[in-house]
Amino acid sequence: MKCPVCGTDCVKSAKDIISTLPTIFLPCSDCSIRIRDKRAPLSDLSYESPCSCGKRFIDEVFAHMYVIMVEQGDLNKTDPLIGVGSPLVHPGFAMDRPPFLPDKSLLLLSSRVTKKTAEILLREVPELRGVVKSGNFTPGIADPDLNTVPKVYDLLAGCDVRADVFPLQTGPLVMYKQQSLIHIEFPRGGYPKIRSVEQHVGQPPAPFFVDACCGVGTLGLTAACMGVPHVVMNDAWYASAFWSAFNLEINRDYLKLKKIKIFEQFEDMQKHPVAKEPIKIAETEGEQAIEVFQGDFRLLYRVLSAGTPLTALDLFDKNDRITIDAILKDWHQKVGGEVFIP
Repeated sequence: MKCPVCGTDCVKSAKDIISTLPTIFLPCSDCSIRIRDKRAPLSDLSYESPCSCGKRFIDEVFAHMYVIMVEQGDLNKTDPLIGVGSPLVHPGFAMDRPPFLPDKSLLLLSSRVTKKTAEILLREVPELRGVVKSGNFTPGIADPDLNTVPKVYDLLAGCDVRADVFPLQTGPLVMYKQQSLIHIEFPRGGYPKIRSVEQHVGQPPAPFFVDACCGVGTLGLTAACMGVPHVVMNDAWYASAFWSAFNLEINRDYLKLKKIKIFEQFEDMQKHPVAKEPIKIAETEGEQAIEVFQGDFRLLYRVLSAGTPLTALDLFDKNDRITIDAILKDWHQKVGGEVFIP
């Protein structure tokens, strides 16, 4: 499947991703391990090469990147190893031990790296798939009134598309995203949001489910995989709405679909990065009707078909009780049905 960011075949179907688990990050009998102190500088400025199997322990990969960043002046010799940045593995899932990384399995988020260094890192560190310049903010929508275009991180080199894998009662769910445009929500042990959706959807499943602030569609597709016949996913941010539609295609083997229609392409959606009035991005044909919209969830009632849905409101700021109570009251008045915050 062609990647919408880099144009290569770095994007795989859910079945192809799942077939690599759980051995993708396990060492072979010849792999070596050297635990590095992440809070201390790298004393000897050395690193080991990948094993003959093509994998290397994550600390060794970080040591390699540290040496290059020191050589290029992005880091000082007194900086701790953790100063390199934050690792995001591909595919991501809850692990009980540090990974041994194969080729093109690591995305680096770093506030210290320059574009020149990022290109060197991508060329010389085989485990890297992309390098992103991060900032002291969360990429994506921060203004609840949708009056400003959100800040995003900068992709400096390679490709920043990666997948997370979520275990459902019905089997694994694979969710892709372009990480420079989407806030980080790495899979946690227990998967509480997934479990919350499974509990509320129930068996037999609810007939109609709305994921009103869907991000890349994880909760909506969870409901769809559980057999909900009608699912609506919506997000005001173009990157979230696009990847929700894209993830429909990624997971189509687990859904009862005949056809997926995508009405907006990534390049066109960039022209309206934040939408208020809901715009239909994708829909399906088959036993399950799944729709994807880009728009303000507070206006979603204007495009919802007849029927009372079960609604998941995965709001970004869950601590503002006054605002949340007002949102819930408004949703009950305009849409109705059961509403939960996962």
